[in-house]
Amino acid sequence: MAKLTEKRIAFLAAPEGTEQIELTKPWQAVEEAGGRAELVSTGSGEIQAFNHLDKADTFTVDHVVGDVTTADYDALVLPGGVANPDFLRTDEHAVRFIEEFFTVGKPVAAICHAPWTLAEADVVRGRTMTSYPSLQTDLRNAGANWVDEEVVVDAGLITSRGPDDLPAFCATMVDEFAAGPRTVGV
Repeated sequence: MAKLTEKRIAFLAAPEGTEQIELTKPWQAVEEAGGRAELVSTGSGEIQAFNHLDKADTFTVDHVVGDVTTADYDALVLPGGVANPDFLRTDEHAVRFIEEFFTVGKPVAAICHAPWTLAEADVVRGRTMTSYPSLQTDLRNAGANWVDEEVVVDAGLITSRGPDDLPAFCATMVDEFAAGPRTVGV
């Protein structure tokens, strides 16, 4: 596995609605590769994670999204959950934060329903990607080439369909984060 020593990775999650396993497994992969994972949210305090529709654990927020920039991080992870991306795409600071990662070419990993925020940030046009199957029409309407695959990489954008794909998603994410920025932009 690639090493992420000295790399800071932002995990952007709303105060409520993040699918816990889609937060914790990628977080664990980043830490096991030597990276530093930090939880960024739209507010301070804690986020409430879920196991599908049931409340799970809470996690302490490290930074509020309006107080950080892409210069603070080497890559971004967008965990899924149905409600998480729906909340994030209505927050202008979260959407701008996501857009900036694409503008500077830093890698972004999104799983399950998380690509909804990518559509809101208008960064999927012309990209090949996957997601939870119910998002395929939204992503195609936003200009993406949606495919039904375990994990897809398109110029530093790593996407997967859901929890069953986490092993491949995490391994690919770590490799792409280790590779660093791309010269692509939005």
